[in-house]
Parts: sequence; structure tokens; C-alpha cells
Amino acid sequence: MRIYRYSLVLLVVFSLFALAGLALGQAQAPQAPKRNCGPDHAILYKRACALLDTAEKKLKDRYVAEAKAQVKEANSLFSILVKECGQDQRQRLLTDKEVQQETINKKLATDALAQSERLMKSAEEKEKKSQDAENKGKKEEAVNLQRQAKGEYELAHTQSIKAGIYSLRNQQLIFRFLTP
Repeated sequence: MRIYRYSLVLLVVFSLFALAGLALGQAQAPQAPKRNCGPDHAILYKRACALLDTAEKKLKDRYVAEAKAQVKEANSLFSILVKECGQDQRQRLLTDKEVQQETINKKLATDALAQSERLMKSAEEKEKKSQDAENKGKKEEAVNLQRQAKGEYELAHTQSIKAGIYSLRNQQLIFRFLTP
């Protein structure tokens, strides 16, 4: 059950690093335009977007491990784009519609992450209650609580992956300029 917590933390950290890289890049004063992006970066962008779409579908179909792997790979690709195309990205302003979508995605990511944390806390409490029940000889109650805790851990894990997807959707918006 602790694996879910660590994977949740890892996913959040990856997303935050990617967003921090973008924020840092936007905070710096623009320099002379230097074209770092090319057709290879457009391919990376398309691949990352496809991975996000597939991850969403896999998550909906309850293939959580596959969805997590795809989100992780998409995050890696977007991190490359931030590193190598950050200069070009800073030159482009988002449209009003894109800014609005970015705000929605941030809220959805925050909500999903908060839900994940609540579920994780609840599952931990149920695990403790299960252990107490087992120590008191209440086997059936202990098993029931453990089953509930496992379900909540799984839901928490799913919500953390959703949060990652929403965060990466903002990366998708930001790097949309790579597609013709």
C-alpha cells in the first residue's frame, strides 16, 4: 500500500518539476530569438499528446499501471520540450481560450490531487483500524476494513494519475505551437 503513496508523490514531483521549468523559463527576460525547435520536437510533441490520450483511455478502462507508465513517458517528453524549446515557447502568448483551459486544467489537477490525498489518509486510518480489530480478535471486521483500505488506495492512485494528466494537458497547450 505504501507503493501507491510513493508513486503518487513521484508523479506529483515530476509534474511540479515540469511546471516549475516552464514558470522559471517564463519569468526570465526574453533574449534574442534563437530557434531551438525543429521537426524532431514536433514529433516528440505529437507522441506526448498521443500518450496522454491513451493514458486517459487506459485509466477510464481501469488499466491503471499502463496509464501511469504512459503519463510518466509523456512527462519525460514534455520535460525534453521544456528544456530544448523553452526559448521558443516563451515567445508565444497563449490565446484567451488557451488561458481559460489552462486555468480549468490547473483546478482539475488540484482537485484530483486533493481527492487523492483525502483517500490516502482515509485508507491509512482504515488500515490502523483493521490492525486494531485484528489485535482484538475481530478477524471479519479486520478483513473488511483492509479491503476498504485497499480500494481507497487504488482510487487515490487513480486520482493522482488524473492529476498528472491534467497538469500535462497544460504542457500540451503551451507547446501547441509545434504543430503546423
